Amino acid sequence: MDMEIRIRPFEKLKDSGMVETLERSCEVGPSTTLFTDMMGDPISRVRNCPHYTMLVAELQGLIVGVIRGSIKTVLCTGGGGRGPVQAKVGYVLGLRVSRMHRRRGIGLRLVQCLEEWLVENGAEYAYMATDKDNVASVKLFTERCGYAKFRTPTVLVNPVCPYPKRIPSWVRVQKLRPDQAETLYRQYMGSQSEFFPDDIDRVLRNELSLGTWIAYLRDETWHGVLTGESPPSSWAVVSVWNSAGMFKLRVGNAPTGYALCARGSAILARALSFLRLPFFPDVFRWFGFLFMYGLYMQGPSGGDLTRALCHWVHNFTAKRKDCRVVVTELGALDSLRSHVPHKKSLSCQDLWCVKPLRAGGLDWARTHPPRTLFVDPREV
Repeated sequence: MDMEIRIRPFEKLKDSGMVETLERSCEVGPSTTLFTDMMGDPISRVRNCPHYTMLVAELQGLIVGVIRGSIKTVLCTGGGGRGPVQAKVGYVLGLRVSRMHRRRGIGLRLVQCLEEWLVENGAEYAYMATDKDNVASVKLFTERCGYAKFRTPTVLVNPVCPYPKRIPSWVRVQKLRPDQAETLYRQYMGSQSEFFPDDIDRVLRNELSLGTWIAYLRDETWHGVLTGESPPSSWAVVSVWNSAGMFKLRVGNAPTGYALCARGSAILARALSFLRLPFFPDVFRWFGFLFMYGLYMQGPSGGDLTRALCHWVHNFTAKRKDCRVVVTELGALDSLRSHVPHKKSLSCQDLWCVKPLRAGGLDWARTHPPRTLFVDPREV
């Protein structure tokens, strides 16, 4: 069977229909089953990266597997007393194999072929992310592909309620221009946040990046925001990415009662908004989400300002059709985690694994995790 399988680059005109059918039939995650709709563009999850590819596994004219990969330059935690350094890394994502063709080595071959492409294009490391409870995925990468467990960030999911969240009157929220946001990020995150992308300017100027906002105390000023000089005593920043513009999700295999409860919750929340009732989003139909990235805070009131910014993003998201949740991902040691509103039942812990692609380099997996981790919205 293996000899009949052909791994080759994705061809849009020839493969799009079959890949989309495969994506919609493959679950994501081990327990709460998520299905993905790529909205007619199977390559959308990597299209915005500097360098990317997509490979398919073909068997007798049918697409039975797919994988995507991207390459970029990021900040890498130094070892042996060295400070952070830049490294060229490859991200492995979107591995899918048809249910009827699993346990035949197709996933392994897809990963191996993608790694060959990464090496040919100068990547020093490969890394991937999966739900920590996805045993099959973890075994494939750690036991068969030589990856090491690396970081354990948390995905925080906040449902979008029909009623607006209150923002304290003492908080001032201001939108930044892309050049202002770039200056701010490079000064405060560019030398300390692991995986901070060298091309942050391209991220901020991408059409899917909806903007960057800062929050600080209303009775203070920040005239030097363009240069990052003379900041207020406390402040927070967040950028927002329109993930709904790339793909949509749906929770499947849930009891009918769950879906009915979600829809009933929405009706009650709208009708009795003044009561601020607990709300569970309808994630059993196709939905999109906005992704918060580049979260950072400073000062004694930084946590409260972060929460206020998250409420602002919630209200912003509520005005967008079919966006039912706001999502972010933070490192295991990030103090922001306790200040970002989220619903525990919808959130989960990720597992990132890494593999060196060159001999003699830094063993990144053995380095101590930094306080902040930059999650690139282009790869969510």
